[in-house]
Amino acid sequence: MSAPITYRQPVSRLWWLKKRSYFVFVMRELSSIFVAWFAVFLMVMVFAIGRGETSYQRFMDWAGSPVVIAVNVVALVFLVLHTVTWFALTPQAMEIRLGGRRVMAMRDARVAGRIVPAATAIRVGGRQIPAAMVIASQYVGLIVVSAVLIWLVLL
Repeated sequence: MSAPITYRQPVSRLWWLKKRSYFVFVMRELSSIFVAWFAVFLMVMVFAIGRGETSYQRFMDWAGSPVVIAVNVVALVFLVLHTVTWFALTPQAMEIRLGGRRVMAMRDARVAGRIVPAATAIRVGGRQIPAAMVIASQYVGLIVVSAVLIWLVLL
């Protein structure tokens, strides 16, 4: 006895262009390729620095080529998208525990001018911290860490 055959409506290969939310989802997934590119790029740079001045100079000559610069600019745009969407998703992924039980408290947060659903897991003095504040604290942390790194590099 054979399994019943069900009809599956064909899906266009450009299905993700029909709605903005689909497009942002696909772009976010694509951004992981550029995150990997930057990780490899930085590891190769550190390796070149460790091998000496001539190796580092060869790396800098390669990194200064127009193609590599263009790839890095595109990668930077995707990394910003990846960071913004990741920070917006963080409150949704946070686990809330009350009395040892897991609880999901859904709220709305304004992120980059949009209303997105978000769960808030932090309580201060018995009051729940809004998801927008959780997201904002991540941006503050990003700015502080970036400032410290810039200070260390330029020191």
